[in-house]
Amino acid sequence: MNKDELKTRTKLFALRIIRLSEKLQQMGGSPKIISHQLLRSGTSVGANYRAACIAKSDNDYLHKLKICEEEADETTYWLELLIESQLIPGELLTDIHDESRQITAIITASIKTKRRNMGQ
Repeated sequence: MNKDELKTRTKLFALRIIRLSEKLQQMGGSPKIISHQLLRSGTSVGANYRAACIAKSDNDYLHKLKICEEEADETTYWLELLIESQLIPGELLTDIHDESRQITAIITASIKTKRRNMGQ
């Protein structure tokens, strides 16, 4: 997957997170509170990836990718809480949860590849 494809994928993921967050906010209570965290972390992945793509150095690129990795993993965490708490039927979140895990894995692999190429 090249940079432009991952930019598009993370943006589409953010749009899905926005729509999910809107639905969670309508539910009130715990889902509403989780929606704020989910919205912050889920939309941050793409924004930070775009920042990584225009990094000034290899070290800056790695730093920004690490932020992406952390935000993607946090998003996975919030989705898992929604599923495991049964606040939302798990089958409704299967696809977005899988996408979150895939994006995290792609970014983690990119970090490892970059480090290897830098001799770290």
